[in-house]
Amino acid sequence: MKEVKAFIQPIKLSAVTKALQEIPGFPGMTVSECRGFGKEKGKGSPHRVVDDLIDYVPKVRIEVMLKDELLDRVVDTITKTAHTGKPGDGKIFVYDIERTVRIKTLEEGEEAI
Repeated sequence: MKEVKAFIQPIKLSAVTKALQEIPGFPGMTVSECRGFGKEKGKGSPHRVVDDLIDYVPKVRIEVMLKDELLDRVVDTITKTAHTGKPGDGKIFVYDIERTVRIKTLEEGEEAI
């Protein structure tokens, strides 16, 4: 099992969500608003937030826990859908999941996803 954590531009969230929902067996996702900066340090971004003289760029964090066989399709879908070719498009990180438990049913492993 894997966790995919993607940081994308907020304007791309609806398109990415729709594209992911079209993947057969897509398990769902968690979305949260966040802000930060990359190599450009937020300079020149039209949508930046300044706190304590630090420029932060608004982002959306998407988290998906999934079976290994869906990994490439999910990463490719996020990459293609979120891509604009401009600085700040975001990043995707992939992690191994050691254990999963569904609280409601007490199922474990892939059945808990």
